[in-house]
Amino acid sequence: MQRTTLRTFALLIGLMMLGALAAGCKKKVAATPPALPPAPPAQPTVTLNASPATVNPGETVTLSWSSTNATDLDIQPGVGKVAPQGTTPVNPTTSTTYTITATGAGGSATATAHVDVNAPAPAPAPAAAPNLSELFAQNVQDAFFDLDKSDLREDARSALTKDAEFLRSYPQVRVSIEGHCDERGSTEYNLGLGQRRAEAAKNFLISLGISADRMETTSWGKERPFCTEHDETCWQQNRRAHFVLAQ
Repeated sequence: MQRTTLRTFALLIGLMMLGALAAGCKKKVAATPPALPPAPPAQPTVTLNASPATVNPGETVTLSWSSTNATDLDIQPGVGKVAPQGTTPVNPTTSTTYTITATGAGGSATATAHVDVNAPAPAPAPAAAPNLSELFAQNVQDAFFDLDKSDLREDARSALTKDAEFLRSYPQVRVSIEGHCDERGSTEYNLGLGQRRAEAAKNFLISLGISADRMETTSWGKERPFCTEHDETCWQQNRRAHFVLAQ
């Protein structure tokens, strides 16, 4: 009986050892590694250039750009939405910094390009308006006469008609009409002839509507010649009714 018990116990011990050995021989199954997180979206990049970088007002500048990883691009001021890369003309009137903004899943990026616009050349200063004395000298003509005559020639009437136009345009102007003669004849005779020439010019202007109280007459005869040569060309210059702006 005792032997039977011992054998039974030994058998149980053996079975237990075999079970332990079998368990140790089983193949271990490797654990599944955890899944890696997805890579973040790439950050956009963008460049912007302006050519030329310096212009005069109104001249054309070409903006050029390129980008990566961007789905939306915008150029300011004044351009707006653009393709991921390209060019566009602009015409800045003042110095301007252009900015491009590129946006994508990975964020946004910006770039700038500056254009200098030269200041416009200063306008030439307006010429000073001529004063009354200059206008008088430019517009009022003398009347010329034939030898020993005081009646008005056709060219004298034409000159006096233009004088009347000026005097009507400037009603504040008063004139002194001087009668002049060439060197031939006596002093006394030429003083009288000069006076008649001055009066002839005055009366013609009165007939054209110029008030008599705006005109005074005097004669210098041959005492104040405009030309001192002794020939007909010179003498003709001295036979005149000469206009002076009265102060």
